[in-house]
Amino acid sequence: MLKHTILACCVIALASPLSAQTKWPVINQQTKPWTRWWWMGSAVDEKSISSSLQQMNETGFGGVEIVPIYGAKGYEDRYIKYLSPQWMKMLDHTVQRSNALNMGVYISVGSGWPIGGSHVTIEDAASKLFVQQYDWKANTPFAEKISIKDPKQQGFAKLSALVGFNKNGQAIHLTDKVDANGNLQFNTTGDLKLYALFTGKTRQAVKRAAPGGEGYTIDHFSTEATANYFRIFDTAFGNSSHGVKAFFNDSYEVYNADWTPGFFNEFLKRRGYDLRDHLNQFLAGDSTNDATARLKSDYRETLADLMRENFSNVFTQWTNKRNTLSVNQAHGSPGNLLDLYGAFDIPETETFGSSYFPIRGLRRDSGDIRNVDPDPNMLKFASSAAHAYGKPLTSCETFTWLTEHFKTSWSQCKPEVDQVFLSGINHVFYHGTTYTPDDVKWPGWLFYASVNFVPYNSLWPHIKGLNDYIARCQAVLQSGEPDNEILIYWPVYDAWHDAKGMDMPLKVHDVDHWLHPTNFYKHVVHLQNAGYSLDFASDNMLGQAKAQNGMLRVVNKGAKHKVLLIPACEKMPVATFRNILRLAGEGASVIVEAFPKDIPGFHEVEKGRQELKALITGLKMSETKPQPQIVTVGKGKLIVGDVTSALHYLQISPEPMAASDLKFIRRQSAEGKFYFIVNNTANDLDETLTLQAPARTVLRMDPLNGDINRLSHTPKANTTALRLQLKSGQSIIINLSNKIESAPLYKYERPAGEVIDLEKNSWTLDFKEGGPKLPAPKELSNIQPWTDLTSDSSTQAFSGTGVYTTTFTIKKKAADYLLQLDKLYESARVIINGKDAGLIWSLPYEMRVGNYLKEGSNTLRIEVSNLMANRIRDMDRKGEVWRNYHEINFVNINYKNFDASHWKVQPAGLGGAVKLIALQ
Repeated sequence: MLKHTILACCVIALASPLSAQTKWPVINQQTKPWTRWWWMGSAVDEKSISSSLQQMNETGFGGVEIVPIYGAKGYEDRYIKYLSPQWMKMLDHTVQRSNALNMGVYISVGSGWPIGGSHVTIEDAASKLFVQQYDWKANTPFAEKISIKDPKQQGFAKLSALVGFNKNGQAIHLTDKVDANGNLQFNTTGDLKLYALFTGKTRQAVKRAAPGGEGYTIDHFSTEATANYFRIFDTAFGNSSHGVKAFFNDSYEVYNADWTPGFFNEFLKRRGYDLRDHLNQFLAGDSTNDATARLKSDYRETLADLMRENFSNVFTQWTNKRNTLSVNQAHGSPGNLLDLYGAFDIPETETFGSSYFPIRGLRRDSGDIRNVDPDPNMLKFASSAAHAYGKPLTSCETFTWLTEHFKTSWSQCKPEVDQVFLSGINHVFYHGTTYTPDDVKWPGWLFYASVNFVPYNSLWPHIKGLNDYIARCQAVLQSGEPDNEILIYWPVYDAWHDAKGMDMPLKVHDVDHWLHPTNFYKHVVHLQNAGYSLDFASDNMLGQAKAQNGMLRVVNKGAKHKVLLIPACEKMPVATFRNILRLAGEGASVIVEAFPKDIPGFHEVEKGRQELKALITGLKMSETKPQPQIVTVGKGKLIVGDVTSALHYLQISPEPMAASDLKFIRRQSAEGKFYFIVNNTANDLDETLTLQAPARTVLRMDPLNGDINRLSHTPKANTTALRLQLKSGQSIIINLSNKIESAPLYKYERPAGEVIDLEKNSWTLDFKEGGPKLPAPKELSNIQPWTDLTSDSSTQAFSGTGVYTTTFTIKKKAADYLLQLDKLYESARVIINGKDAGLIWSLPYEMRVGNYLKEGSNTLRIEVSNLMANRIRDMDRKGEVWRNYHEINFVNINYKNFDASHWKVQPAGLGGAVKLIALQ
């Protein structure tokens, strides 16, 4: 027996280098989707926490992100003060139970948003600049007091500067001439224009704060304010993280916070001149004034520096001292988003609203969506920062206001999350789940801006389909390294050079202003549509970057890129252009669409212009000026001119699948490449694709069901040709492996001619769970939605699961069968001959079921779950009270009072054809 065992082991050992059984990358708590978990009023208890986590664990969630917010009315006696010993006890219990379930916990550093709270003093609160102007005639006493006039600012606004300007525009500093009572102790012999600048306060409070979390938002530009903010956490947490894996900060959303005490000194230190000497130009009302725009650019760059150094870095240092991670949503901040995202361990972006996809059968009702289209390239600011700095995770607050409340199906979630993945995101957080105590009746506690990923949702029985899909996708997208060939420079100074306004928060909702009109954005869209993959780079990133063996890296552990692309831009710092030349000299290939026309900023402009001009004219350009021009710089080269021609010259080829409107993202591993490919077009695809990488084995990995199959392929010169079938709405992962791997050969879909149409069959319809009450069983002569059965009024109000059952006969069984459901409202579990065949929850509504069928009599059972909408409609029509919360209470998608009583009944159940298509 021992001899046989040893012999078998030897055979396996000899075989293993030649062939390996393929499998999915490991699926764990990090690869599974997480959800933002709102604790309303922090009215939580150990029993309900445990049962909630158990339900989430069973349906495939990897973790929760706790955000305490305002509470439900009538439960005030259960409220727990934020960060109190009792609150920390509930957190410890959550971590303990999560660990037992192999789940993780993140926590918001504050309640509601933006960051702030009851312990934030007025001195540490978000600051705003207030300006008062005076005309002072020569040789006359100045009678007015230099004090803030705004009654809301009196008592805490402080004078930052008083500067007078004579008729020649010369500045006279008068701040120290103002006494404690606001009297100006100075005489002037010439007319002066006085500018009094006060550091006031926005007085913005935390939105949606939890009990104990109310108070001012902090000054993000102040180290002291940030450090002071964390003192209450130091008291609550001590030197430990209490098992919390990461501390999270929500999107900036601090309005009119455009100043900070000590700004003038910080500006002088960083920009090399005193802004007070130029206040007359800085505060000029002419929106076309170039000097004003230059001063504003320097001002915005200074705010960006302060935001990064005094908030972002301090935040991350605080978390890392506790051996845990920092998570931040940088969008909306007045700074370079790439640098701000890069300052955190996990950059987090967000989707807001619903995207248009021409997928056949995808429901997108105009009345149920926000007038906002998420831009996938906005998401790339976060993933680009993560890629550049070698951060393994990029997270995303996903599905915010995807549709109107209670009308979101899992099929609508899939293309949206696919678009998130295509943007480089690999750590999805649902928006979200509201904690509900076990004793609260349906529909439980609900948050006003979320898709309801809650156990009370009538679609909950099928959420594991969506969760498992995301887990498989993220298992691949978290493995290996990013594989984007182009690093494209983002010219933020072109945005900052604007004489209008003060701070410039780069918001998700303002992309039409600061992103879409730019030449940079046009290149990003054009290149991706052509089949190229790219990341964005900031000036700071280029300053850190190195070129080695012709490849670019911002840091040693960061992503590698084949080429640096500099789109045509107006303004570029001399230091940035020097770094571009340095990288070329180190061996990088650099495409320069056009040389920058000017430098940004106000200080020593002519000196900077001459330096930039000298650098450009010093390049040995071809006199004949072909397109593109090739300029050798050290070990590398600049390719100057048309971007497409330059990429062709460098032999950097796009992925041809883009011509079929397929979208993709790649990951590189030691064992090959992964392609995540999505067909969100209206057309089915069945064609031979050429992928720009070699392979010994091609594997088709289906994240919908976990199947892995081998595809036949044709190797070419460093490319791989393969046949791909991908229907409208489908996605797939293709693994180009450099090993010989074993897996069943994929059987392409080839109809055998026979179609079994069950639409006109006799069906029974039973209702197994849901409410407000279960309709009576039905006998149907043909398939139809239960909401069509209007003679039973309970069908119009029911949200839950209805079970359609029929029998049919197969005389001669084909090799396989494709089950197709024409109209599914909204998802289904399919049971054939007593065996669970799986879930249908995404478009197209179909699955292969041949393994479950047999010759002779067969029984088909389809358990369909519908939306919550009809039951909510019924409650509102009856005047039942179910929404009763403090602060914003509960609003609809347009932020008006929510009322579903006027809604039409939403279709529910099965409709149209139910077909079994025989396959060869």
